[in-house]
Amino acid sequence: MSSEPTSANAPARGGTAATRRRRREAEIISATRRLFDERGVRDAQIEDIARAVGINRAIIYRHFTGKEELFSLTLVQYLDELRVALEQAAAVTDEPRDQLVRLVEAFVDYGLAHPAFVDCAQAIMRRPGGDLLEEVSESAMYRLGQAISGCLSVLTRTITAGAESGDFHVDDPGLLANMLYASGLGTLQLGRVAMRVSEEEPGVPRISRVTAEQVRDHMVASALAVAAGAPASTGSPTRGR
Repeated sequence: MSSEPTSANAPARGGTAATRRRRREAEIISATRRLFDERGVRDAQIEDIARAVGINRAIIYRHFTGKEELFSLTLVQYLDELRVALEQAAAVTDEPRDQLVRLVEAFVDYGLAHPAFVDCAQAIMRRPGGDLLEEVSESAMYRLGQAISGCLSVLTRTITAGAESGDFHVDDPGLLANMLYASGLGTLQLGRVAMRVSEEEPGVPRISRVTAEQVRDHMVASALAVAAGAPASTGSPTRGR
């Protein structure tokens, strides 16, 4: 008789434990995100994250396979926000060229407003795929893949629509979306540094300022040129042209 209540209560206890685990994981990821935004990715240490949550660092490793997995799942938060920003930008117009302009602008605006997103995304991308798969659990990789593909799908739909309408000349919209994302992260890094180096005269370097507007205009013009099948230009684009 005593075994029946134990069996009946087991699922409830298991569900409660699972809920507590998910809540703790969310707390750790949120604390990591706050430290990223406050200090940057490089200065966010596991000890600081544990202290912010009020736990021992060992508990973090009970929930995540390591620092790479924790950082990957923190990146998911940024990517989910970015996807919403991209969807809102795409909803403004149905014209593929104008839509692409707005998508790139939204990407630039988000990246400049969240420099830790750029750092985190680049840190993950610098890892060889095989190494990352060994250090990050399958479920975490799946969540990261979902977040990245969610952003890229918005861009891919716009490029596909432009190819179908004849505005763009692209054989593989998905590949171009991936390339624009990767190259965009690099250009955003230049926007964060806000400096460019040129040669004023032979052997004499010159450092000058790069503005957010220049970064935005360059990325928009480059995306439009590549999608149209033309060499990239650094000129300022005009919507709906």
